[in-house]
Amino acid sequence: MKHNISFKHINKLAIPALITGVAEPLLSTTDLAIVGNIQENATESIAAIGIVGAFLSMLIWVFGQIRSGISSIVSQYVGADKIDSIKSLPAQATVIIVSISMLILMISYPFAKEIFQFYNASGEVLNYAVSYYKIRVFGFPFTLFTIAVYGTFRGLQNTFYPMLIAITGTVINIFLDIILVYGIDGYIMPMHIEGAAYASVIAQIIMALISIILLYKKTTISLRFTLPFHKEIPRFITMVLNLFVRTIALNVALYFGTSYATSYGNEYIAAYTIGLNLWLMGAFIIDGYASAGNILSGKLLGAKAYSSLVQLGNKLIIYGFLQGLILTILGFILYQPIGKLFTQEPEVLREFYTIFWIVLIMQPFCSLAFIFDGMFKGLGEMKFLRNLLLITTGVVFIPVLLYLDSLNYKLHAIWIAFFLWIIARGVPLIVMFRKKFLKLAQEV
Repeated sequence: MKHNISFKHINKLAIPALITGVAEPLLSTTDLAIVGNIQENATESIAAIGIVGAFLSMLIWVFGQIRSGISSIVSQYVGADKIDSIKSLPAQATVIIVSISMLILMISYPFAKEIFQFYNASGEVLNYAVSYYKIRVFGFPFTLFTIAVYGTFRGLQNTFYPMLIAITGTVINIFLDIILVYGIDGYIMPMHIEGAAYASVIAQIIMALISIILLYKKTTISLRFTLPFHKEIPRFITMVLNLFVRTIALNVALYFGTSYATSYGNEYIAAYTIGLNLWLMGAFIIDGYASAGNILSGKLLGAKAYSSLVQLGNKLIIYGFLQGLILTILGFILYQPIGKLFTQEPEVLREFYTIFWIVLIMQPFCSLAFIFDGMFKGLGEMKFLRNLLLITTGVVFIPVLLYLDSLNYKLHAIWIAFFLWIIARGVPLIVMFRKKFLKLAQEV
């Protein structure tokens, strides 16, 4: 059977996923750009958004692994031409994860101050962080619900509808950010950082509602919860638990980065926050090809088309590296304007410009790591991903950060540690993929 892994078909999946990927971090990046230009305590506000963003990203990445679990299983059933037998799983998986998100909300809300003190926040930054979080956290269950729907669409080999949902949410968020942060003279009082939080929550609720409508109207998958649980639920839970542990390891690295940057001073955490959000945006751009790899690898595995799977890997190495290189070049061309887009504070800009070049040269290496990370998720190889990230975080990232921090490298210590961490993540994935599937392709 001939499987379509042409450049055109890959891009048909990758480009909508890329747009979705850019739209997702814009929810936080828009908050940064707009709040960073207010007249009152802009640096403290950026720092607070960065700290809260790091914590919320941890929660979303930990529990948002439902998308990969659903996508992997559904795409494998699509490849095996057994889609009718998987229809009850998405609703069951969604109910499980959204219920957990409500529990997290109830536990974290009263302890918001203690949580952000753990991130070394204090004074005005701590007050802003608590205020911002106590609004933003109510969007968390809606975000996880939308992510679950994304996983269902991706398993069905469709990245177009997630793109529509993400674009709509981003446009609404930007519109509301401007209105609620700055206010409208005579009508709406400026709400500053709290306005940014309300804008994000409203956008997340609207995205969840659109997700329900599109899934209901455009697919045969129902979100009506039924019992008994599907036979794949244990495998799904195992996948998510492995990714849960993996994502905790990932967020240990992010916690160390945010915590150390905060300890250096307000201008450092503000500069780090801008760099981190740009790095994450680059990751989400790269996620277009990572998503295509995820979707197609699961389908090809389900169809046992190992030769096509190897060809897909070869193509994605080239596409991904070139995409990362383009991001690097564009970043250097727009080096100065990018920083000024987020803040006019000279101390913050000075620290940002000293490390932005590291963020940029990482991009081709990030591309390869993230693309093969996506492919391994599609293949259901969550245990290997878990072990790899545990090892690279404990053996590479943390020791490098501690050593370079002892030399007073400050933000350079954090970003060099991230760079080496990315290389250590990417190389084993490529080696393991080729070792396993080249052998299987030869045996067929």
